[in-house]
Amino acid sequence: MVEQKKTTIVLFSGDYDKTMAAYIIANGAAAYDHEVTIFHTFWGLNALRKNEDITVKKGIMERVFGKMMPRGADKMGLSKMNFAGLGPKMIKDIMKKHNAIPLPQLIEMALEQDIKLVACTMTMDLLGLKEEELLDNIEYAGVAAYLADAEKGNVNLFI
Repeated sequence: MVEQKKTTIVLFSGDYDKTMAAYIIANGAAAYDHEVTIFHTFWGLNALRKNEDITVKKGIMERVFGKMMPRGADKMGLSKMNFAGLGPKMIKDIMKKHNAIPLPQLIEMALEQDIKLVACTMTMDLLGLKEEELLDNIEYAGVAAYLADAEKGNVNLFI
């Protein structure tokens, strides 16, 4: 019996284009029957944030971080040529013309393909993010859980 291949991705970046690349790779790997985990840490957690403002009790610094970070995948900036927010609008327009799947839909596809989306609990604590602010149907874990997945991984990426 052939063992199922495993792909793990650490998503550290909060950039739209890099996050999109991570999800394209993840969905592609799942389509090739890989077991896939995306471990979202630091700015990569922004991809898992809900678009709407969720009222939760937070301290001052946690509220400041929450206001400074983009709320949801569609609000993330580009790694290059962001141009004060004009760059993401341009790339989304180009993607639409070429029928490319936008990031929020790639995330939905990942969930539909049973890709394990994991939010780093330590980073959530540092940035003041609460589970209520993140998408439904994701998992919460620390680095030890990621390492257990990565240890058996055939492909391990850091984006």
